[in-house]
Amino acid sequence: MIQLLDIQQSNDVLLIGMWGMGGIGKTTLAKDIFNKIGRNFEGRSFIPNIREVWGQPAGQVDLQQQLLSDIFKGTSTKIQSIDSGKVLLKDRLCHKRVFIILDDVDELEQLDALCGSRNWFGSGSRIIITTRNKDILRGDRVDKVYSNKEMDESESIELFNWHAFKQVSPIEEFVEISKNVVKYSGGLPLALEVLGRYLFEKKVTEWNCVLKKLERIPNDKVQKKLKISYDGLDDDYQKSIFLDVACFFIGMDRNDVIHILNGCGFFAEDGISVLVERSLVTVDNKNKLGMHNLLRDMGREIICNKPRMEPEERSRLWFLEDVDDVLAGQTGTKAVEGLTLKLPRDSAKCYSTKAFENMKKLRLLQLAGVQLDGDFEYLSRNLRWLSWNGFPLSCIPSSFYQGNLVSIELENSNVEVVWEATQRMEKLKILNLSHSHYLTETPDFSNMPNLEKLILIDCPRLREVSHSIGHLDKILLINLEDCISLQSLPRSIYKLKSLKTLILSGCSMIDKLEEDLEQMESLTTLLANNTAITRVPLSIVRSKSIGYISLCGYEGFSRDIFPSIIWSWMSPTSSLSSPFQTSSANISSLVSLDIPHSSSQELSSISDHLSRLRSLWVECGSELQLSVDAKIILDALYATISKEMDSTSATSKISNMNTSALIQHCSQLRASESKYLLKSVLLQLGMNSEVTNNLKESILQNMDENGCGGCLFPSDSCPDWLTFNCEGSSVMFEVPQVEGCTLKTMMICIDYSSTLDNITSNGLANLLVKNYTKATIQLYKREALASFEDEEGQRVVSSIEPCNKVEVVAVFENGFIVKKTTVYLVYDEPIGEKMEQCQEQEEIVCSGDEDECFVREVSSNAQDYNVIVSSGDENECVVRNVSPQVALAPMEDLQHNRRKKVFKWRWKTVKQWFCKI
Repeated sequence: MIQLLDIQQSNDVLLIGMWGMGGIGKTTLAKDIFNKIGRNFEGRSFIPNIREVWGQPAGQVDLQQQLLSDIFKGTSTKIQSIDSGKVLLKDRLCHKRVFIILDDVDELEQLDALCGSRNWFGSGSRIIITTRNKDILRGDRVDKVYSNKEMDESESIELFNWHAFKQVSPIEEFVEISKNVVKYSGGLPLALEVLGRYLFEKKVTEWNCVLKKLERIPNDKVQKKLKISYDGLDDDYQKSIFLDVACFFIGMDRNDVIHILNGCGFFAEDGISVLVERSLVTVDNKNKLGMHNLLRDMGREIICNKPRMEPEERSRLWFLEDVDDVLAGQTGTKAVEGLTLKLPRDSAKCYSTKAFENMKKLRLLQLAGVQLDGDFEYLSRNLRWLSWNGFPLSCIPSSFYQGNLVSIELENSNVEVVWEATQRMEKLKILNLSHSHYLTETPDFSNMPNLEKLILIDCPRLREVSHSIGHLDKILLINLEDCISLQSLPRSIYKLKSLKTLILSGCSMIDKLEEDLEQMESLTTLLANNTAITRVPLSIVRSKSIGYISLCGYEGFSRDIFPSIIWSWMSPTSSLSSPFQTSSANISSLVSLDIPHSSSQELSSISDHLSRLRSLWVECGSELQLSVDAKIILDALYATISKEMDSTSATSKISNMNTSALIQHCSQLRASESKYLLKSVLLQLGMNSEVTNNLKESILQNMDENGCGGCLFPSDSCPDWLTFNCEGSSVMFEVPQVEGCTLKTMMICIDYSSTLDNITSNGLANLLVKNYTKATIQLYKREALASFEDEEGQRVVSSIEPCNKVEVVAVFENGFIVKKTTVYLVYDEPIGEKMEQCQEQEEIVCSGDEDECFVREVSSNAQDYNVIVSSGDENECVVRNVSPQVALAPMEDLQHNRRKKVFKWRWKTVKQWFCKI
């Protein structure tokens, strides 16, 4: 505390709060500090018992007058009102460096009257405020807060011994019983002092008698001190919450208790927060409620009241003997709101359900080692909490009304089926059937629309989770830990968008999680260790919500784990099976990766490992995202190529390639360019057929005749494919819709040049296929394309549908220049025959004007155009089977005379347009 006061270092005015429960030593500590350092200030004042004095007649003004008198050493000043006192305090103290302790403040008005602001005090002043109410210290009212803690065991023993024996160590015969007294006191200095003085010079037998009495009737002197905090609570709701916690909820999850007490109409979230601020209740780092033993006993003593009421007249029953008497004698009354009876298993007892007949207001019922015989309709219809450890029946009787229950906890039960007949339970938030070793199936969840927690830990015979679990659209937690007979999860579970925590650890027969996991958009914690799962679904990595994961030997925060999971997919030595199949045993060090609904951040993390990937398939969500992701991929590819070129020279791998998938042709250029070689590479994706073989032969023949692949157009002799080409390394086109036909093969011919130094290199590194319509990116390594079988290639081609806007991009190593890229689309049956059946040929008038070009031929039907555009002999382009909207797209330069059937474009526009499509 003295360090917090920072007396020597700072000339600012500092306010320090001291907060803790009653009797913990705040005042004692403040007094000691006052005596140690108070004389170092120009003026000092210790104002005790402010809460008590404030309520007395003229008490407020008296406190202000005491403060002035202490600072100015006995000078008496008459203060007429509290407002005039504030003005006087500010005027008199603002030039003095003072040290003030305001002890036991419990209202803001007290603080305002005695310490309105820092401007009231001179530079370097220090003010300590002790309180049980943390709300007093919120915001900028104080600079720092010191939280008083209970004494540890050694400190407690020492303090107690000084009061009980007037020495550091106890007398030998009192050693053990002294430990019991110290344990009861719970490190509270007030209790240690009071009990130590009370037991001073008493015999051991008297000590034992006092301890037994304390179990039922706490020490009055300690209780009065502690009860001050209870009496200061704002309303009866807060007091009821305190009493419920003292009797039933110590050690329970704070959120569960809030649900139960809200069901009782108690505004529990605010109420528990107030109890914590008043030091009456604690919340630990696991969100469990706690309470000092003496505060617990104080609360229970309040319930017993004075004069002491008979047990059946009390609002809450918790003491075993009292509860046993009430149930055995069937003397319960409508005064009883809560009852708990927990018996050891070897001492189980049976009571009649009629014992509850008159407990009409019973809200809270906790049983363990208890059996009930009779009609369950006698149990209160007002029950909000049923906790029955060792529930003896095979199902919950239908006569038991459960419509108002908020929490059902039947751990270690004998239930096989939960309900004989399901009831509509609108208010149910928590269902816990853990360690129910006979449970074979879950209930129908469609009758519990507001369920938030489902806990089924260690239900070894549970084989099936009802598909109705998909109706739980407010569920936050599902815990199926150690359900060893559970083989799978219903697909509907993946529809739960509210679920935050899913625990499957120990479910040894569950062998997979579905990719649908990504639909669980709120899932933050996934625990599935010690299962049969060996395949990590990629949807886990895609998840934007998962924060903590334990799966397949990986455990920790997702930001740390996900990179390791991704690396394991790419590493041939990983013990974790890859979730993606490779297409060839020859390239086992490479894997394929699917990334539906990518994010740029996710893609950037994966792009560092592109060199290890055989293929990559990304769903981007939008065309804009596609552009961003494509740039990330291309930048990473070129960076990887540069790095590899720096480290080693490329070597040819063409000899091991499947020539049906990839063919390379090389031709030397004319003498003036003899240092360059013109080369062509032909790729085939999709099914092999007679048409593809004929097309391949035509392209190879064209290579031999012209030194490169060039661009072949369909002819009458070979009408069954469509052509798109463009200068450079990419070509964009819209996939035509051919009636009655399906795209089966895509062939890509790339003409490029290289130096003689690169003659052994294959040049092509990757092929990128961008589908703007579907917002997808497909990336294939050259080796992957070479290893494709027909079926694998067809899988790629089948993702391209009619009217899709597609771009094919070739990525080459450094030192190569791509001249032209051509794409051939081959369909599954002759296009020409279809065209002849459905299209009428039209002759079009042509012009020889060099600045213009005309449609030389248009065949059309109601759906499609087949267009040949010409500008003299040297320039000709063709597009087959395009929609009228596309064929007539360049409206700005188009002149269309329907009577003459003339379609006219400027040649510049045509070149730009055909390059795009």
